[in-house]
Amino acid sequence: MADGNAIDTDKVEKFSARIMEDYGNTLRGAMLYIGDKVGLFKALWRLGAVTQEELARDTGLNARYLREWLGSMVTGGYLDYEPQTRRYRLPDEFAPVLADEDSPYFAGGILQLSVPFVSMAPRIAEAFRNGGGAPEEAYPLETWQGMERMTMPWYKHHLVQRWIPSLDGVEDKLRAGGTVMDFGCGSGLAAITMALAYPKSRVVGCDFHLPSIERARANAVAAGVADRVSFEVADSDVLVGQTFDFVTTFVVIHDAADPQQMLRDLRAATADDGTYLMVELNLSEELHENMNLFGRVMYPQSTLYCMTCSLSHDGAGLGAFMGEKRARAMASEAGFGRFRKVPSERPPLPALFELRP
Repeated sequence: MADGNAIDTDKVEKFSARIMEDYGNTLRGAMLYIGDKVGLFKALWRLGAVTQEELARDTGLNARYLREWLGSMVTGGYLDYEPQTRRYRLPDEFAPVLADEDSPYFAGGILQLSVPFVSMAPRIAEAFRNGGGAPEEAYPLETWQGMERMTMPWYKHHLVQRWIPSLDGVEDKLRAGGTVMDFGCGSGLAAITMALAYPKSRVVGCDFHLPSIERARANAVAAGVADRVSFEVADSDVLVGQTFDFVTTFVVIHDAADPQQMLRDLRAATADDGTYLMVELNLSEELHENMNLFGRVMYPQSTLYCMTCSLSHDGAGLGAFMGEKRARAMASEAGFGRFRKVPSERPPLPALFELRP
């Protein structure tokens, strides 16, 4: 070695095994994607202990492919297997994560996003060499569907049940008929959730991504709130001249090409007695504070999406690790006079920042 010291062969062997395990986990991610996409987890939840042949008959899927897929899930610890009866079973505790879309733990969106994000690796590698990045339109359309499903549990189980009630005076305004702007609304789930919960309020969603806005409008019709929530294709400059009682962004600021200007526009859109809720990732700018599961997930995701999308527009490239300190400084520069991190009973949830003029 360079320093002349002998290396620890045991460490080499253990690290070699670690690489093999990580490689297997990457490929298993594709198997999880397939299982979610073709409905296998839902079928296993419904059927209970089942043979490969029974699963094939019930789902209409190819039995030979199922054998390899089931082997992937058993060896990965996702399914139980009884050799004597050759039956496979999804553990009851795994169903809320893999099969139940109404569960607060549902992770189908994460499974769906894995393949679109990894598929972008060759393009991101070119950015390592040449700078720039991959713009949003370069990603498969399925990326936005995965994001919708990934954030869906937040809106179903936390937004109106915990997050809005934790803000000073916001819920009373919305019940009385306040105005709401959800900027970077994506497919509109947060805006629709608020429209359903506060029927006297007027809710507007705004996003620059046309396919997402089209999906949001369809979602509003399906939810029966198209008369109370509207969606526009626009960037933050469209907010100039409009003010709202309640303004929201859900993991939007760190992706922006010009996050500081976006915050200025959001400040201008927040009524003087209004509130802006900035929901961001519960991460730190400091690497040593991210030595955990969330950090291990989000550094790759930030590279493959958050940071590169911003850099593709010659943007700031903040990435997922914007952190509270930077958020606080940017909010102050944008003209917000008050900044509070809302206490959360569950650290894995995103960070909630309450900003007021």
